[in-house]
Amino acid sequence: MDLPRLPLGDYYQLMIRRQLLASAAPLEADLTRTVTLVSYHSQKVIPGTLFLCKGAAFRVAYLMEAVRRGAFCYVSERPYPEAPIPCLQVKDIRAAMGLMADLAYGHPSGKLRITGITGTKGKTTTAYFLKSILDLWLEEQGRRESALLSTIVTDDGVYRAPAKLTTPEPLELQEHLFHAASVEAGYLTMEVSSQALKYGRVIGVDLDCGIFLNLGEDHISPSEHPDLEDYFQSKLLIFRQAASACVNLDSDRSAEVLAAAKACPNLMTFSTQNAGALVYASQIRKDGELLRFQVRTPHWTQELALSIPGLFNVENALAAIAAAELYGIPPQIVAQGLARAAVPGRMEHYCSQDGQVNVIVDYAHNGMSLQALLRTVRTEYPGCELTVLFGCTGGKGLDRRAGMGQAAGALADRILLTEDDPGPEEVADICADIGTYLAPYGKPWTVIPHREAAIDAAVLGCTAPAVVVLAGKGCEQVQKRKNGPEPCVPDGLLAQGVLERYNRLHPRAGC
Repeated sequence: MDLPRLPLGDYYQLMIRRQLLASAAPLEADLTRTVTLVSYHSQKVIPGTLFLCKGAAFRVAYLMEAVRRGAFCYVSERPYPEAPIPCLQVKDIRAAMGLMADLAYGHPSGKLRITGITGTKGKTTTAYFLKSILDLWLEEQGRRESALLSTIVTDDGVYRAPAKLTTPEPLELQEHLFHAASVEAGYLTMEVSSQALKYGRVIGVDLDCGIFLNLGEDHISPSEHPDLEDYFQSKLLIFRQAASACVNLDSDRSAEVLAAAKACPNLMTFSTQNAGALVYASQIRKDGELLRFQVRTPHWTQELALSIPGLFNVENALAAIAAAELYGIPPQIVAQGLARAAVPGRMEHYCSQDGQVNVIVDYAHNGMSLQALLRTVRTEYPGCELTVLFGCTGGKGLDRRAGMGQAAGALADRILLTEDDPGPEEVADICADIGTYLAPYGKPWTVIPHREAAIDAAVLGCTAPAVVVLAGKGCEQVQKRKNGPEPCVPDGLLAQGVLERYNRLHPRAGC
């Protein structure tokens, strides 16, 4: 599939149609000239580029560099008299970027069936559950696997690498969609962050299905969302571009979510608590290493099983089942797809040889997800000492400190605070802040700034029988510190290493 090569006039007309032009004055430029590239990276400009001036930190020097490299027109909310090329002035650069990116790549979402997933917790797990179902279904038809844009990995069928953002910026996003369409992936599952919805990264993307999982406080900070209402309203924007909606009736403010979802022609609901949901789970139980539950959909009723622990994962499975219903996927494929699904860094379980110490690695990185995780651990491992290790990001998501601190204080027996992408802040300062929310619970807590040393202490210092929860990083291999990203060993590998040392100290047979 070839990229379209369109004249500047097509981009200009798009801005007129979408009422984004900031001025009624005609654009003094050659509208017949072919745009060879649309870019907001001055270092990547080639002759014939339409350059986008974006970001609060944008400097005119970037534009001048783009001009030197061959940009012949630029798009901006304000003109820069220093630049010797025409300005296509717009009212909203973010909206313009999304629409122009979609045009530049030939509207690739129109050639894919895309599922967008938003929610405070469970997006990645739901995405992997759905991808597993889709891939098995496509395999049965002799077709290639589906594409995935997740917090963990970007896999568009041409490019596969660890993800940099939950939802990429518009030009990168449209390039990934173009790749997926080019290789005839057919289906693409993507996590859609509140920031992506608020700032228009997904403008121009047609969603066959928009999933709303749940709502809790997260990403509340001066640099993200000023308050919960802004966060919530941003997430609801997913329904403006979805043909079908899947809504969790167990979510906070579900009535408001349902009201927004009515913008979609089709609506599917799911629940573990409300039997009126179209997709409903009951008889949820742990059976050895499996989670079993009965599911009723509009077309079938069947018992299903998950090999991933965590009772809360049934909700994520229901979301994937609801989407599969909309896509007409048979129940046997849904059952097999869920049974074989695996999610890196989510509810990874490791056990000592004597069976006395269980370690769970999970990405839980906000109060809502940590509370759900610790509650399910309490249920699934009765009578065990519960240790939780976590930290919070620096410079953003400040609400997480209260939420995670309160969850740990209420539910854990032993608490270790450590680094989790401290960025511009000192780890000790972040941990001291979390400590103010732990103090009312009277639980012992310790600060060990270096994560590897903290994990050692969490496992080797527990009192068996015990469960040690390593929260926040999952399978991530980068720690974002003051001087930038630095490589780190994933929590799962660290857990296995310290359990080997525990086994040498406690040489008893059989787990």
